[in-house]
Amino acid sequence: MNKRKATQIVRGQDAVDGAGVRLRRVLGANNIPDFDPFLMLDGFDSTDPDDYIKGFPWHPHRGIETITYLVKGKMEHGDSLGNKGTINDLECQWMTAGSGIVHQEMPKASERMLGCQLWVNLPAKDKMTIPSYGDITQDKIVVATEENAVVRIVSGSYKGKNGLFEGKYVKVKYIDVDLAPDSTWTYTETPNDETLFIYLLDGTLAVDESLSDFENKSCAVLFTSADRDAAANEAVVVRSGNQGARFVLLAAKPLHEPVAWGGPIVMNTRQELELAFDELDKGTFIKHKV
Repeated sequence: MNKRKATQIVRGQDAVDGAGVRLRRVLGANNIPDFDPFLMLDGFDSTDPDDYIKGFPWHPHRGIETITYLVKGKMEHGDSLGNKGTINDLECQWMTAGSGIVHQEMPKASERMLGCQLWVNLPAKDKMTIPSYGDITQDKIVVATEENAVVRIVSGSYKGKNGLFEGKYVKVKYIDVDLAPDSTWTYTETPNDETLFIYLLDGTLAVDESLSDFENKSCAVLFTSADRDAAANEAVVVRSGNQGARFVLLAAKPLHEPVAWGGPIVMNTRQELELAFDELDKGTFIKHKV
């Protein structure tokens, strides 16, 4: 069996964002070339509401999709299109910012707040698409139960089971794996030409070739194929430690497009960024309203 290798492990650093939310910024601007089309990944894990209760008040986005997934916790959200809702345990909010949207995300006090937010770049041709969002509630997440793992399909497919949600612009495979202690898990379903990485939410996971060196939570592991042009998919093989492991696996085809990133807005050129911020100043940023 040919295997993809864990070629990069990113542990990120502690950060504060929004109105004072403490989080772990794992992926950012420095990781774009290797993790394309994935832009940013923030992880959060806290039992202290003071770490996150101030939330992310109203702010703009353009040119990206934001995917917020909670294993544990509660977060209310709303946007300039009039959408609003609540993300609960094992639920996801998938927002397409497109041409421009203003939204807020406000975590609520919970016993534990465990999850992550991922930014996915939109292709140049779709940067100015009509904004939209999808609430992926528990009943919309297809579950595959295996001997040593429970796999939840947020989007894409897994072992013949199709998730009920699929990205319209970038086909992101997003699965949540709850792996039992001291267990090996093998994944073979993503073509070699797709970017694939896992984000370890909790527990410990061995990702090296010998499966002997364990990583702790809050790291992203990029798996690279030895032959990206090979017809067969190469396997990803990982093993949990004695605490088990909880991780998400993300995969999608890279865009191979220039990236111009300015805070909450991601475009292809500096001129497009300047136009976006000029429109924010002039009040013309929002192209689609309720």
